[in-house]
Amino acid sequence: TVYDGFRQGMRQLGYTEGKDFIIEWRFAEGKYERFPDLAAELARLNVDVIVLGAMAAVRPTQKVTSTIPIVMGNSIDPVGNGLVASLARPGGNTTGLSSAYEDYIPKLLELVKTIVPRLSSVAIFINPNNEIHSNILKYVQGPAAKANLTVLPIRVGAPEDIEGAFTTMSQGGAGAMVVPADAFFITHRKQLIELAINNKIVSIFAQREYALAGGLMSYGENLADFYRRSATFVDKIFKGSKASDLPVEQPTHYNLVINLKTAKALGLTVPPTLLALADEVIE
Repeated sequence: TVYDGFRQGMRQLGYTEGKDFIIEWRFAEGKYERFPDLAAELARLNVDVIVLGAMAAVRPTQKVTSTIPIVMGNSIDPVGNGLVASLARPGGNTTGLSSAYEDYIPKLLELVKTIVPRLSSVAIFINPNNEIHSNILKYVQGPAAKANLTVLPIRVGAPEDIEGAFTTMSQGGAGAMVVPADAFFITHRKQLIELAINNKIVSIFAQREYALAGGLMSYGENLADFYRRSATFVDKIFKGSKASDLPVEQPTHYNLVINLKTAKALGLTVPPTLLALADEVIE
């Protein structure tokens, strides 16, 4: 799994699991309402540090503890979303890794338009249970207008919403879908990808893991790498650093992954210029 990146990071830093540290795993499995209980459970166990795989878990965890250090395994615009005071000096008990919607959402639209130049309408998936998603449309409107694209917001927050989302897309005339970072979406990536291919919808996702699972394209961070890098924060905290003093890290590079097998299944020809830009091509 992507979380093995964390274990790998700890090993690279010289830690042996079971001897130097123990991991108390907790999984919400895309059910955001479970975050407060899981956070409270970890706080009661009085763990030394909490590493979070889902950004939507940050606020519920901050609510149950102001003393246990929290490391965000991945997050988006944590300053704008009120999770840390600043990237350089986060304050409080939270630090970790972050990317920004304004960096990659316009690029997702641009890449979709490159592969389907005549595209006029694009669907963007929004999870209503993820409060961070309330800002997405704000970042999409400008770039979409520039690319002459109409944006169709599709709200998907439960497994039973997934099939209906594709009916809504078809009725709304959307020829492509943009799926931003979200724990619920990544949990259901196989179903989203299968339906996109069956419905001949061009898809672009925010993380490499989707392209590996058969999504047409992904542009964004490598989650396993993010979790591997989160181990460096844990290491510093174990050695006495305070989360409030550890600057939030941002990616210096976003990966473009193109799945040619899926392009073929959709009857698409990927422009050579786009292939030349790809960090990884799946054939």
